[in-house]
Amino acid sequence: MAQPDNTTANIAAVEAYLKALGTGDLESAPFAENITFINPVTGEGEGAEALRSFLIGFLPAIDSVEIVRHLTSADLVATEWKVHGIFGEIPIFELFRVADGMIVSSTAYFDPRPVLGP
Repeated sequence: MAQPDNTTANIAAVEAYLKALGTGDLESAPFAENITFINPVTGEGEGAEALRSFLIGFLPAIDSVEIVRHLTSADLVATEWKVHGIFGEIPIFELFRVADGMIVSSTAYFDPRPVLGP
């Protein structure tokens, strides 16, 4: 039996997260409670509250978020996006896994030097 095509719903979940990041409304981000995440600043982490706690510290530095493109395959959404703010423009590539409209994992790739310093 073929799996349902959830491409549109999966992209919508990722876009809801990026919109929440851009507007500062992280409570509306569709994170699964047990989300796992990896990024160059925090390393590995787990849990929606842990991810929100990390992201909330960056909200004052973010002016806007720009989605460049999505690539999808089954439950995966690979998104190229940019954050604009006090650190300038930071290009980010992030791989999300989405299940039932919730982001269950995120691996972000970006150069952390603008954020962390040289």
